[in-house]
Amino acid sequence: MVKYIERAEYLKTLRELKGKHFIKVITGVRRAGKSTLMQLFREEIAQKIDKSRIQSYNFEDPKYNDMTNWREVYDLIDKKLVKGELNYIFLDEVQDIPGFEKLLDGLYINENIDLYVTGSNAYLLSSELATLLTGRAYEINILPFSFKEFAQTYTTPVDNSIKFEHFMRYSAFPQATELMHQNPALVMNYLRSVYESILVKDMLPRKQIYAERSFENVVNYVMDSIGSSLSPNGIARVLASDNKTVDSRTVHSYLKSLCDSFVLYKAERFDIKGKQNLTTQEKYYVVDLGFRNLLLGKEVGQDAGHLLENIIYLELRRRGNEIWVGKIGEREVDFVARDNEGYLTYYQVAYTVRDETVLERELAPFDKIPDHNPKVLITLDPEEVSRRGVRQINAINWLLSH
Repeated sequence: MVKYIERAEYLKTLRELKGKHFIKVITGVRRAGKSTLMQLFREEIAQKIDKSRIQSYNFEDPKYNDMTNWREVYDLIDKKLVKGELNYIFLDEVQDIPGFEKLLDGLYINENIDLYVTGSNAYLLSSELATLLTGRAYEINILPFSFKEFAQTYTTPVDNSIKFEHFMRYSAFPQATELMHQNPALVMNYLRSVYESILVKDMLPRKQIYAERSFENVVNYVMDSIGSSLSPNGIARVLASDNKTVDSRTVHSYLKSLCDSFVLYKAERFDIKGKQNLTTQEKYYVVDLGFRNLLLGKEVGQDAGHLLENIIYLELRRRGNEIWVGKIGEREVDFVARDNEGYLTYYQVAYTVRDETVLERELAPFDKIPDHNPKVLITLDPEEVSRRGVRQINAINWLLSH
């Protein structure tokens, strides 16, 4: 029996937004738990009010396939509204409805509606819709399990270091985690089905990705370059040198599609001294390390440092940070993170710094930073110390602390 995990932080956010006149937009990669989260919240509301005031629609359900425009959906919802009461409307994968932008706008202007929607690609918050809903929408981006959530799925005592090895080796998708406990051999097949579903439902319809081999080459290169600075031109050059020709505009389109479907997240560079964003040489991080292991067939140990960096990046996102890669002169700081209150923290990530040369390499960029914002070095070493104004902390302890 696998222990049930409540997505406490996400539920807390939904509770805080309940009844507020925003469209609550729940985004994230497929199978991260968006629909389950919305179901849990819906059931919570249903315990306190008459169920007639709650409507729920999943537009991936075949029974809605005949709905060819937004007006049909609007009329269906409107005729079921309880007049004079606040109605709770839940729309799953609403971007599949033609003209969904008008549907959301039409529902929003009704002050008797508290509206919640989910979507598995960034088209839901495209520039057109973002303009339409300026000041009206609040996005909650859902990720697969954090390490803290993953660790809570174990029903028998297991050392946290072993749990962390599993976290890096298998997957943080909720259903994949359940399979890991039952039969680890099934995890990769599950991840393959999720990945193929993303390709078919989120990427192909919107980007017409037809050069399958070229797409695979780009994806595999990016997955093998987690934590490395990349550009479309650079990727195209490297692939061309290996007789895998693809032009830079196509690479750019592929990268955007992967980010729009939340398979990848992009971290842009930030000039720490100049306090400005830089528009070249971004880094990309994968939403779940299981995808990387699936596509590359690599063991964790071959690139453990960059995989740890990926985990820390995702955790910083979970905690509500805006994240950049820091540039300070010719050196680089892994992450510049700005929290919800506007405070900056600088992070370096290394698997281990027991070698003095590695320790010096990780500390050196901090020495160049002219301000006094917190500086943190995250490693898997057990030691937690402070030196040269830098706090060194253990990654597992940090991941479990929030």
